[in-house]
Amino acid sequence: MVAARAPSASIAWLPTLYAKGREALAAQHLRWREPQAKMSTLHLLLLDTSGSMRQGGRLALAKGYAAQVLEQAARAGEHVALLCFGGQGVEVLVAPGPARRAAAVRVQQRGGGGGTPLAQALAAAEKMMAQHCRVRGNQGSANTVLWLLTDGRTQDRPAAPHGAAHTVVVDFEDPRRAIGRCAAWAARWGAEHRMAPAPR
Repeated sequence: MVAARAPSASIAWLPTLYAKGREALAAQHLRWREPQAKMSTLHLLLLDTSGSMRQGGRLALAKGYAAQVLEQAARAGEHVALLCFGGQGVEVLVAPGPARRAAAVRVQQRGGGGGTPLAQALAAAEKMMAQHCRVRGNQGSANTVLWLLTDGRTQDRPAAPHGAAHTVVVDFEDPRRAIGRCAAWAARWGAEHRMAPAPR
């Protein structure tokens, strides 16, 4: 009986050669290796919607940046989640799941104001990543990217977030009044630091 071939399967050569023995290779000897499902990356975005981000158009710029990440994830067939943190506390704007272009529209409609509960937001992100890891198994954390979009204007002294394979701090600080908090956090956390694009 010829072994059924799964879609996109590849030949498992050692079992095939063992089945062949001294005979000439024939179809009935073929053994197939099941393709492993590609683990989808989760992009978890933390968007600072505090009052300081509303100054100088930084919140609009950050929302545009977040929308771009969401759209790129949708094109790549990846997963996303988005938490906003500001005067209303921490809010799940986009729950973890496959990226959809409609999520970018929801981000653009989000207002802002108030304080910057960064520590609370990071704690919520860690909880969400832990849940993702439990659902996905041990490989969950290896496929999570944490994006922090903020101007760093907070009195919180946040510890390095846990649960992500890679962390990106996108710095929306006003260069005219720079205090360098975002860069310092990234250096302390071993994270990537990116300066936000300048307003057009």
